[in-house]
Amino acid sequence: MVVLGSTGSIGVNTLDIAKTNDIAVEALSCKKNYKLLNEQIEKFKPKFVHIGDKSLKSFVKHDKVFTDDSGILDMLDECKSELVANALVGFAGLAPSLKIQKINKTLALANKESLVVGGKFLDCKAIRAIDSEHFGLNFLLSGQKTPVKSLIITASGGAFYKTPLKELKTATPAMALKHPNWDMGAKITIDSATMTNKLFEILEAFWLYGIKEIDAVVEQTSMIHALVNFIDGSTTAHICNTDMRLAIAHTVLGDVKKEILPSVDLLSLAKIEFKKIDLEKFPIFSLKDKVLKNPNLGVIINASNEIGVEAFLAGKCGFLDISKVVFKSLEKFENLELKEPDELFYYDNLVREFAKNELKLNLKDRNVI
Repeated sequence: MVVLGSTGSIGVNTLDIAKTNDIAVEALSCKKNYKLLNEQIEKFKPKFVHIGDKSLKSFVKHDKVFTDDSGILDMLDECKSELVANALVGFAGLAPSLKIQKINKTLALANKESLVVGGKFLDCKAIRAIDSEHFGLNFLLSGQKTPVKSLIITASGGAFYKTPLKELKTATPAMALKHPNWDMGAKITIDSATMTNKLFEILEAFWLYGIKEIDAVVEQTSMIHALVNFIDGSTTAHICNTDMRLAIAHTVLGDVKKEILPSVDLLSLAKIEFKKIDLEKFPIFSLKDKVLKNPNLGVIINASNEIGVEAFLAGKCGFLDISKVVFKSLEKFENLELKEPDELFYYDNLVREFAKNELKLNLKDRNVI
């Protein structure tokens, strides 16, 4: 298999599953963590590697190193593996996802932005989703004959679920990066703190399952990942421990017939409660119905959010400015129509420039995320 984003938390866990199950790793890709990449090269002996930051190429201990955005596409052309796990972060994962399907490889997808931005241009039924919520939904829906009424995914609440709204004005990146349950990268952890992550997962579920009756609720233990309401009045829930290896194992192995995690000890479970998402504190989630009605808006929300998150992590804007710039960008571009994949890249760039101007930024690169 091929692992894109191999040095992130999903990539590391994917390689762990590959090692445990004797799956050869043909190629690895990361953005700039060449030290961990070199450790992975030593351990997995890939034929090809890719590092996004061209200036770091000389530090990579391999004789076949691809660089830049185009390099990752060239590397995929060289690979013979049928399965590619895309765990890249942000919009950078879209072009590889499109490429993976174009060359008839199986896409195991952890890159949310591929579906949020380009779901209409991907063969969504052929995607193996790695997200714990979408793995849970798929697990619950597999083999079901009773019609589905609605889907529900859960949210931990992120770093600021219990923080008063008035205190978010002075929230710092260090505070926002303290996720209560999961160890994730900076970008997705901030998205969790704003609930943008949950908005994205709603749109992902729409593309994956073709259902618009989707909602999210807060479940702070992160033990219940997804629920399905059926037309007959039945509701099923997916419960497992907070460890991404289970979802990854199912996407990588396909047919899992051995223990990946210990079963949940029901007698030791913490009290489980479901609560509504506070739209005053997390205004981005209020866009749920709007984006389900017009999924084209995903490219606007994603581009402006990435600029906002990058600026916040760099100390160049406040936490609440992230959602503000998303709403301003939607006001500017909400009438866009998308007919070709190339338009995604055009509008992504256009929205980014608008968002930078709104935040009065001069961000020259995306190294922060």
